[in-house]
Amino acid sequence: MSFRQRTTKPSVALWMLIAVGDIALILASFGVVTLIALASVVTMAVGVVGAWRLMRPTVPAGEVARSPMTARRRA
Repeated sequence: MSFRQRTTKPSVALWMLIAVGDIALILASFGVVTLIALASVVTMAVGVVGAWRLMRPTVPAGEVARSPMTARRRA
């Protein structure tokens, strides 16, 4: 008999297929309104992530970001 290793890839793929099927069922039952709402939520998420990435301070290549260290008292 051969030994089958258990990995998470098949289960992740299965859950992704289930999620796509759920979205298709929701779109079929509610129609265009749901499609517009879903598109707006995705657009807002992309905008928030983009703004967050632009607001982060950047460090030039090859340098390490350093923060000031304060002395700690030992108890």
